[in-house]
Amino acid sequence: MKKLLYIIPAVLLLAACSKPEGKDAKKAELVSLKKQEAELSAKINKLQAEIGTGDSVKVTDVAVMEVKATPFTNYINLQGSIDAKDNVQAYPQGTGVITAIYVKVGDHVAKGQTLAQLDNSVQKQDVAQAETQVELMKTSYDRQKNLWDQKIGTEVQFIQAQTNLQVAQKTLAMKRQSADLARIVAPISGTVDQMDLKLGQAPSPTSPQSTSIRIVNTESLKVKANVPESYAANIHQGDMVKVVVPDANDSVMAKVTFAAKVIDPSSRSFAIEVQMGASKTIKPNMTAVLKIADYSNKNALVVPVNAIQKSEKGDFVFVNENGTARKRNVTEGASYGGKAEIKSGLKPNDILITDGSTEVEDGDKVKVLQSVN
Repeated sequence: MKKLLYIIPAVLLLAACSKPEGKDAKKAELVSLKKQEAELSAKINKLQAEIGTGDSVKVTDVAVMEVKATPFTNYINLQGSIDAKDNVQAYPQGTGVITAIYVKVGDHVAKGQTLAQLDNSVQKQDVAQAETQVELMKTSYDRQKNLWDQKIGTEVQFIQAQTNLQVAQKTLAMKRQSADLARIVAPISGTVDQMDLKLGQAPSPTSPQSTSIRIVNTESLKVKANVPESYAANIHQGDMVKVVVPDANDSVMAKVTFAAKVIDPSSRSFAIEVQMGASKTIKPNMTAVLKIADYSNKNALVVPVNAIQKSEKGDFVFVNENGTARKRNVTEGASYGGKAEIKSGLKPNDILITDGSTEVEDGDKVKVLQSVN
């Protein structure tokens, strides 16, 4: 290239020294010189381009973000199941044919309400006879008491009449209780969720599952889940958790109301329950995800997990320092939701390279195309 630069002045000097005669000769000489100049300029540009390509600096397009101190919370995700706090079956205590059913699926019932009646005609007769016997014994007792108050008769006669009345009253109470067993009552307040009874059936207390009424109290829901024993030190009764129900597209904050003290030897886990309130969208037996916070830092340096690279010597990231990529060795802490806490190696206001970080090396030039907040 230097030789070419020397040639141009020499040619021009030579042209200046030769002074041909005549105007036409000068024009011809000028055309020739311009042609030579154009050819030399073309060669010069070609050489400059070749030399420039050999000495070019690699510039990589990247996206960056400013490192800031932000709150960071790490969560344990557990799968559980929604259940009603009260989910019970009402079934008969006695035997007999069903003569009346007073409720249907979907009805709201109150605790103690009669749901179905069994045939108790025999028990009613027994009650009527017992009531008659009580009246008779009461009359006999009143007569003996009057006589005893007047010092007539013996004390034995008075005590006997009193005893007979007490026996008759106890017998009546037993007969009434027996008759009362010939019905199905609601053990809790709630909604009838399942009905397995029909008129004319003869349910038996020995097989209640096939002849029962299920009542669910949806005013109070709970989540039941099993927690691996490795998290035993992180979850306690009273902890607040976030309950996410994907199928209902709903979530609520609730409290751990029960945490078992014993590890199940077969599953190596312990049971927990999270009490919830009523919900129009969440129903029993839905799948729930419990997000339980086990670590929190109000001033954490948090970066995208995909910006962190790993090597045999440890984790590292790249930062942008005035258009140059610089490698920083970092110590990674907890990570959640695609974000990781950096314990050391970065400081606030560092410009972290996010996209394009795997395409640069320490000292490479970078061009910022996007800055992520």
